[in-house]
Amino acid sequence: MQGRFCRVERLDIDRHAAELFAANSLDTSGVNWTYLGVEAPKTLDDYVAWLRKLAAGDDPLPHAIVDEATAKTVGLATYMRIDRANGVIEVGNINYSPLLQRKPAATEAMFLMMRRVFDELGYRRYEWKCDSLNAASRAAAARLGFQYEGTFRQVVVYKGRNRDTAWFSIIDGEWPALRAAYEAWLAPENFDAGGKQKRALSELMPRRQ
Repeated sequence: MQGRFCRVERLDIDRHAAELFAANSLDTSGVNWTYLGVEAPKTLDDYVAWLRKLAAGDDPLPHAIVDEATAKTVGLATYMRIDRANGVIEVGNINYSPLLQRKPAATEAMFLMMRRVFDELGYRRYEWKCDSLNAASRAAAARLGFQYEGTFRQVVVYKGRNRDTAWFSIIDGEWPALRAAYEAWLAPENFDAGGKQKRALSELMPRRQ
């Protein structure tokens, strides 16, 4: 999935793991791992072991996010809970390193994954779920155009505590207007010579009914 700021490609552990581990190591506090299902891997071997488990089957399908400017792998996201019969798929295990966070590529990567789901694969529903306490993930879902649907209580236990899960989605009927907003935001003319956006994505998003 090729964009202007990044490309998103199927995870290849031999090619991507070392760069991902190095990029994630810049998060010295480990805060990026707070709401993931595992603790922050301390070594490259630990990280590779986690990736191998994640990529062991056909679901989830992990993807690497590669920065076009540096050609470095800077993030990870997966398609998961894939229900082809009903046209439903989720994006999850999103792990953006400090090299990707708050960059245009971070938004573009999510757009590229949405575009494949709706325009290429013909899915009807795209889901985003997160720990209800994960304020950053909830805010990201809203900014990206997902609609909040409710909170499922006591869904799982992880890292020794209960998790309530907040559900968000985009459906196919909403996608054309969202795609237009993303395309307008990502357009070269929306960024100045220093790479700063002229209009925020929220300004371009369709109004909620």
